[in-house]
Amino acid sequence: MSEHLSPHHRETLEKIFSHPTSSNIEWRQVQSLLEAVADRTEEHDGKSKVTIRGETLTLERPHGKDAELDTIVELRRYLTAVGLAPDDQAS
Repeated sequence: MSEHLSPHHRETLEKIFSHPTSSNIEWRQVQSLLEAVADRTEEHDGKSKVTIRGETLTLERPHGKDAELDTIVELRRYLTAVGLAPDDQAS
């Protein structure tokens, strides 16, 4: 699935999977990637529900402009589980 991503989305995906975990991934970049690969809905409380291949993840909007580190780690696990890890990260 990652081969169909735009260069911008591919770069965001690579940031999510980078080691050590990047602390400056903008939330809007994460949202843009998720809108490209998933069914995403914004809840009234500011949370985002993301569904890929029947698996749903709920993410909280960060307080600042960058995604929280624990959110990135959770997102990394989720994307791996649904088969969206970059080719060099696939299990």
